[in-house]
Amino acid sequence: MNAMALPVAAPPLRQRLHWSDRVAHAGLLAVVLLLVLGLLAPLVAILSQSLQGNGATAGLAAFTSYLASPALLGSLWNSVWVSLLVTAIVLPLAFTFAYALTRSCMPGKGLLRSTMLLPLLAPSLLSAISMIYWFGNQGIAKDFWQGLGFSGIYGASGIVLAQCFATFPHVLMILVTALSLADARLYEAADAMGTGMVRKFFTITLPGAKYGLISAALVCFTLVITDFGIPKVVGGNFNVLATDVFKLVIGQQDFQRGAVVALLLLLPAVLTFGVDALVQRKQTATLTARAVALVPRPRRGFDTLMLLYCLAIAALVLAMFGMAVFASFAKFWPYNLTPSLNHYVAGLVDAGVSTALFNSLKLAAGTAVVGTLVVFVGAYLLEKTRGMDALRPVVRLLATLPMAVPGLVLGLGYIFFFNAPGNPLNALYQTLPLMVLCTVVHFYTTGHITMVTALKAIDAEFEAVSASLKVPQYTTFWRVTLPICLPVLLDVSRYFFINAMTTISAVVFLYSPDTRLASLAILNLDEAGDTGPAAAMAVLIAATSAVVTLLYLGLGKLVDKRTQAWRAPER
Repeated sequence: MNAMALPVAAPPLRQRLHWSDRVAHAGLLAVVLLLVLGLLAPLVAILSQSLQGNGATAGLAAFTSYLASPALLGSLWNSVWVSLLVTAIVLPLAFTFAYALTRSCMPGKGLLRSTMLLPLLAPSLLSAISMIYWFGNQGIAKDFWQGLGFSGIYGASGIVLAQCFATFPHVLMILVTALSLADARLYEAADAMGTGMVRKFFTITLPGAKYGLISAALVCFTLVITDFGIPKVVGGNFNVLATDVFKLVIGQQDFQRGAVVALLLLLPAVLTFGVDALVQRKQTATLTARAVALVPRPRRGFDTLMLLYCLAIAALVLAMFGMAVFASFAKFWPYNLTPSLNHYVAGLVDAGVSTALFNSLKLAAGTAVVGTLVVFVGAYLLEKTRGMDALRPVVRLLATLPMAVPGLVLGLGYIFFFNAPGNPLNALYQTLPLMVLCTVVHFYTTGHITMVTALKAIDAEFEAVSASLKVPQYTTFWRVTLPICLPVLLDVSRYFFINAMTTISAVVFLYSPDTRLASLAILNLDEAGDTGPAAAMAVLIAATSAVVTLLYLGLGKLVDKRTQAWRAPER
């Protein structure tokens, strides 16, 4: 009996890589190189700079010397307690607002939510400038502020108040998402057992949203402790770590101590990032496949109470935003409030901010294009390709690390790394391309997480079926993956554009007279005492961001109509 011939085994896949696999691996290496140059190398340069010195200031002695300085140690304490206080104020206020949006049937939810997101369109400086017009030395409510027991707006009270407005929308977005993910079956079971509303809140609602609350608190704390613009405008003699870095580097040219303070500023952000990562790891799914979406039921008394609360908070935000707009048109504050374009002319023409605004638009456009492209390529190669398994955890780590690095620290690292005489990339220093790189890296994590989430939602069977039909991967990418991800790509692009228009801390060390940005020009105008033109330029940035947002929304509707018809229910 003849033995049957056995089929010859095919060579392993890794021995016959397709050209597309090689391209994917090269792309992954390019993303790693970009993040190493734009993130790791500057951080290493800061560490190296902080350890340089002679004798008592060399090595770890530099940190010991800093901690022995009462003034600088006071700045550390000021940064911590102000950040904790702002977090303690904003978290319950934002949670109540998010609860009203998700658990009530009050009218005007969309308008109220859009109103609360207005501060995102302008630099954080706008809220600080508005506080000056409200409660400053010539503010219209100065007597009211002093009647509350505050000597003036300049100092800790001004920083806390302005930071509350600046961080509120960030916290609100996280909490709305957390409260939206609720299973109605839990509430139905509680109702069947006669559980009261208060007990349901503490036994179902709060436990279900606890991870969102922790994340929101950590984000708020990090935003406040790393912010530079608000303390610079209304901080007065109240020193914090962020302003200390600026004074040491720009004012005193003390780069070593500036690097030491920058590393200490990095520690709270890294700590909160680590806690958030630990919390996310312990988080379990709140919505299962059998979950029922929670739809709030009308309750006249509760809905009215929530509406009144939201209207009060929205009125405060509009008062803050509206004051900056009003003051920007006031002819001569506070003696002649006749509407005038003098401040806009003074800012755009006399102070040359028109060039700075054009630079901001170029930076924002470049960041939107380059950032979206790099984020999408990196996320796609991570999720939809195979091979180079040892490199993938490194890419994931590098992609999430920027969230833990304050913009001021990143910008300072760029000075030490790209301005080094022996660095062949030295020619990039103080150029717009380097500022684009810094801004992309600074905001990389949020875009990366957004894109990875979108790509994970696409079933791997698309690639499996394409491979079985011998359809090239690039065809599947072009016809399936890209059309599905287009709305998310637009969201990521808009995110990069708006943040690039309003960023200050990440680029405050990197500009030259030819590459000055509008957000930095506001800082310079305020420092020179030209508060009116500074307010006008902040309003101009907000208006530009609003127009671009509307353009993105219009483009998004067009994209949805052309590529997302499959999402519509069948008729």
